[in-house]
Amino acid sequence: MWLIALKMLFGDQTKYLGLVLGVAFSTLLICQQLSIFVGLLNRSASVINDIPAVDIWVSDPSVNNLDRIFPMRDTETTRVRGVEGVAWAVPLFKAQVSIRTPQGTLDSGNLIGVDDTSLVGVPDQFLHGSLESLFLPDSIVLSREAFSLLFPGKEFEEGLEIELNDRRARIVGVTSSSLALTGAVTVFCRYSLATQYTNNGRNQLSFVLAKVQEGAEPAEVARRITEVTGLRAHTRPEFKASTIAYIINNTGIPISFGVVVFLGIIVGIAIVGLTFNQFIVENIRQYGALKALGVSNRTLTVMTMIQAATVGIIGYGLGLGVAAAFFYFVPPNSNGLRGFFLPPEVCIFMAVVTVMIMLLSMIAGLRKVFRIDPADVFRS
Repeated sequence: MWLIALKMLFGDQTKYLGLVLGVAFSTLLICQQLSIFVGLLNRSASVINDIPAVDIWVSDPSVNNLDRIFPMRDTETTRVRGVEGVAWAVPLFKAQVSIRTPQGTLDSGNLIGVDDTSLVGVPDQFLHGSLESLFLPDSIVLSREAFSLLFPGKEFEEGLEIELNDRRARIVGVTSSSLALTGAVTVFCRYSLATQYTNNGRNQLSFVLAKVQEGAEPAEVARRITEVTGLRAHTRPEFKASTIAYIINNTGIPISFGVVVFLGIIVGIAIVGLTFNQFIVENIRQYGALKALGVSNRTLTVMTMIQAATVGIIGYGLGLGVAAAFFYFVPPNSNGLRGFFLPPEVCIFMAVVTVMIMLLSMIAGLRKVFRIDPADVFRS
């Protein structure tokens, strides 16, 4: 019977292509939008992603995400270092800064000030220059996207300068850092230099980054830091999750993408359901003839399931392939989509949605098959 079911499906090429393309379009739309949504959420924690060596992020008790910062005293770094289980701790400065190029281009970006000695916080992958160049006077490192935006079409060369809040800064390198959610411009420099580029008042310290001793549990050490210092200590995964949760709860991004995904599901159900129902209607005589020959409703259900599964697998595969190709062939110099990819969780979710769409379409069509009287086929 499976062969008969496939012959009926492939025999009506128009309906078959409509069903496959309906599933493929729904799969492409949902996978693409969900992947971009996940990518944007991941970008909100870009600074956390770029410092994988750190186990614990320590901040003011009122801070629960990467972008809402309440400065602390510089002495808090020493207090964290004295907590049992902490191997080392370094300061991190983060603030917004105004940028002016020699050509008069104005922009704003994230200024990241890292520990003057260890330089923990600067991404390791340098496209130009080296990490040690940051020890030079007035030296800064730009992210790849920052350099392309501030100096479009220009190659990196020694001696390039910009102004940060009207103070001179010399560009000594370009690094491949993660893109931030709010902008592509990220500037790295030493902590002592970063505090000179800004005027945040008496307290300057944004975060304390800590590494736990070998064998210690980050969660336990974080709890101990909170008890001893009164500050708020997050493990790296906790702080990343907290930052993403803030974006989800306080922006319209989830609603925007949620509406698109919902519409993709509705479109898939509507197109595939109506087309599959029309396919059943146009082949109702064949189903009636099979019932007249003694084929049970159970067998007809299996035949319809085979047809639905065939359409679902082929359509899902095509849509998933196009979605994956969309992210795979993104130009390497594209700032908008760099770092976006198709997560396995999105593929699994879309597989479940495809099964749901095909089941609903199959159920709607089977109602007509079950109600048909075989005698009607011979009367007409």
